[in-house]
Amino acid sequence: MSYVIRSVRAGEWVAAKELRLAALRDPVAHLAFLETHEEAAARPDAFWQERTAGAAEGADTAQQIIAEGPDGRWVGTLTVLVEEPGTTDWAGFPVERKQGHVVGVFVRPEERGSGLTEVLFDAALEWSWAQGLERVRLIVHEENGRAQRFYRRVGFLPSGVSVPLGESGERELEFVLERE
Repeated sequence: MSYVIRSVRAGEWVAAKELRLAALRDPVAHLAFLETHEEAAARPDAFWQERTAGAAEGADTAQQIIAEGPDGRWVGTLTVLVEEPGTTDWAGFPVERKQGHVVGVFVRPEERGSGLTEVLFDAALEWSWAQGLERVRLIVHEENGRAQRFYRRVGFLPSGVSVPLGESGERELEFVLERE
């Protein structure tokens, strides 16, 4: 199958919302995302409009990359958030260098195994390096073995940093890819 890989456009919030809600219905969504389908579905349209515009083509602090199938349907996505040195990340850890943070990785189940996720990551890394980022990182649940195996396969390695998830005792693990 052939895909079009590109950055989302600001006005495409309806498609962005639909794909995010599909991701949150995935059986492993509880391991992959920090919000539920119900929470996301309850958000107003203005939230989706702002979120999409903030990561759209031409933005320099975030970029949402999507994959369109031949029929124009969005079948995969990921977003790179730029983290600046001197700030703190979502978990409260200090950011020491200009880096990308990959979030929201999702490929529809019927497209998995096609190589699409690798293509999305290639596009994300190309965008990241063009922004002058020193490294790209992501956070993955300790029990999400499928995702961890994929991230290793495309060059990401565990950094040794773990993020506790509230009172549950569960953790998320940081994986990083340094710029060569």
